[in-house]
Amino acid sequence: MTLPHTPVLLDEVLEAFKSKHLHTFIDGTLGSGGHAEGILQAHPEIERFIGIDQDPTALEIARQRLMPWLYKLKLIHSNFSDLITIAKDSNVARVDGILLDLGVSSMQLDQPEKGFSFMRDGPLDMRMNPLGHLTAADVVNNWSEEDLGKVFREYGEEKQWRAAAQQIVKTRAAGPLLTTHALADALRPIFFWKKKGFNPLTLIFQALRICVNRELEVIEQVIPKAIDLLSPGGRLAIISFHSLEDRIVKNHFRQAASDKENTEGLGGLFLDKTPIIEIVYRKPICASSNEVENNLRSRSAKLRVAEKK
Repeated sequence: MTLPHTPVLLDEVLEAFKSKHLHTFIDGTLGSGGHAEGILQAHPEIERFIGIDQDPTALEIARQRLMPWLYKLKLIHSNFSDLITIAKDSNVARVDGILLDLGVSSMQLDQPEKGFSFMRDGPLDMRMNPLGHLTAADVVNNWSEEDLGKVFREYGEEKQWRAAAQQIVKTRAAGPLLTTHALADALRPIFFWKKKGFNPLTLIFQALRICVNRELEVIEQVIPKAIDLLSPGGRLAIISFHSLEDRIVKNHFRQAASDKENTEGLGGLFLDKTPIIEIVYRKPICASSNEVENNLRSRSAKLRVAEKK
């Protein structure tokens, strides 16, 4: 079987769980099973391994890859925001380890029918879960100029967010923008690219993908659930790929590890609380130069790890 996706920071993820005896583990973003394969090989003591993914194609690829461990494996087509319900339905009260690999996989980027990349022409879709209702075409063709600008500003941190929104509204007046190349062509007068370095269209496509899949919202939802689900001494490892994701992870970990309540707006009043996690690495773990050379996607990856007290 040809494996379509190389897991990022695999050695670092394995190191994060190396000292732990894992009976039950959840991979909330299973993908094609690369991290899962490494973890299952390194921890033969695992009795139950739950793999979750929004993409049914990825789940089937992972099933084939993880065939030697099918007897201890449960694969679920869902979003990791449903973590607590999934654990309950699986008769799991506590887990020893959880891994979340955020964002879109290179496997999905390479599928033109998904519409994630402007490098390949395909329908303007961008749904990680094909059963989702909202598509990127819906956003681009139906949302107001103000709402489009907000998406590009907040989810893409794009400096020319206002011009991009205006250009889309102007172009779609002549007919809907239905493909990735149609959107890219519409925006080229705004984003001139010299074909060297970072393509400015990247941030626009990132913003639309985050919007369609509610990515930041579900990250906010899942972190407290994941921490709550851990056994004492259990670990949560999260890989992020851009500053918006990493900021959410960092802030949640910092607050959960603090002995003070967040009392913002209460005039400097500090309330004591008991920390519920310990941050394992004070700084995020990044890919080695060797990994970046062999897997360019890893260049922006950051791994943060927390342990339940």
